[in-house]
Amino acid sequence: MTHEQFSERVRKLLVEYEALITRPNRIAEGGNGVFDRYKYPVLTAEHTPIFWRYDLNHQTNPHLMERLGINSTFNPGAIELDGKIYLAVRVEGTDRKSFFAIAESPSGIDRFRFWDYPVVTPETDDPDINVYDMRLVRHQDGWIYGLFCTERKDPSAPRGDLSSAVAQCGIARTKDLKTWQRLDDLKTRSPQQRNVVLHPEFVNGKYAFYTRPQDGFIEAGSGGGIGWALAGNMEHAAIGQEKIVHDRKYHTIMEVKNGLGPAPIKTPEGWLQLAHGVRNTAAGLRYVLYAFMTALDDPSRLIHEPGGYLLAPRDDERVGDVSNVTFSNGWVARGNGQLFIYYASSDTRCHVATTTVEKLIDYCRHTPSDPLRSAACVQQRIDLIQRNLQGMPSAAKSRPC
Repeated sequence: MTHEQFSERVRKLLVEYEALITRPNRIAEGGNGVFDRYKYPVLTAEHTPIFWRYDLNHQTNPHLMERLGINSTFNPGAIELDGKIYLAVRVEGTDRKSFFAIAESPSGIDRFRFWDYPVVTPETDDPDINVYDMRLVRHQDGWIYGLFCTERKDPSAPRGDLSSAVAQCGIARTKDLKTWQRLDDLKTRSPQQRNVVLHPEFVNGKYAFYTRPQDGFIEAGSGGGIGWALAGNMEHAAIGQEKIVHDRKYHTIMEVKNGLGPAPIKTPEGWLQLAHGVRNTAAGLRYVLYAFMTALDDPSRLIHEPGGYLLAPRDDERVGDVSNVTFSNGWVARGNGQLFIYYASSDTRCHVATTTVEKLIDYCRHTPSDPLRSAACVQQRIDLIQRNLQGMPSAAKSRPC
């Protein structure tokens, strides 16, 4: 490739990239009245800057090859600052290592653009092998905290076992999303801790954490459920016994495991919560999102528990590195009542769904809970059908076969 050909190819790459970044997004057809999906993902591997992936020097890369490939962009934390939406994105290279990078958008539904450099996450004395799934929390104490999973090889694994890992909660804080201070990892009694979320306000003068205690890296074992515990400080955060806020249940969307997504949103009716539930299928694990509410005066007390899932993977969302998965650890409630839910599909790309705080409160308060038995579910649906048929004109009613 001549220098002129090289320069022309670089120019085309940049033009194609700019077209992708500036492409308008729009609401997808259909919908269920609870939220709107969008036609395009808000972030994919192709949204990462060209200069992250290619060596753009003709002398050192005469064939213009990707030198450091990007595999996926997913599971972002989210926050609004000065009218813009910022995502702390999990970016995974083709080497399987994840890192954090900030992408910003003026609209929250499109035109997300990564900052020039990824986030530099300071290490502890026990270096992380991998870091991922950051929850961004603007706390009452004035800091923005990033709670994320820090993963290390299991030191007790048998020789030759290169898959066993230990997951714990890493903690960093910042004022501007640029400079980060690393704090001690959260200390708990659980062998494994992923999906830990910091409550945004002090509770009884202490920092409050939602946890997910597990016996194993993948399997919940005797643990599981969304836990709750308090800590005296963030610099050396440690918690004792975890109270289960929302437990797993047999033959439900969360029978295998469940965990909180982003930090809850405060409303006059209670704390809005978004979580993921996992169940087994013949094709493997299926991850969906569900919502519930806890009490204003006690964020660990469940007050509304809609049955079933809020959002599940569909169509192309079901295809990716880990198929049949939707996962969220970031949402933003705006001053005008809009609610942006950022979710990843199949550990590959990031989407947005939009609704309002008012709608999600209505959904949580008035969607019936899961009665946990088929016969009871049938009766629940018959009750709905009867109420609807009573108000419908005869010509509109279905006739039995």
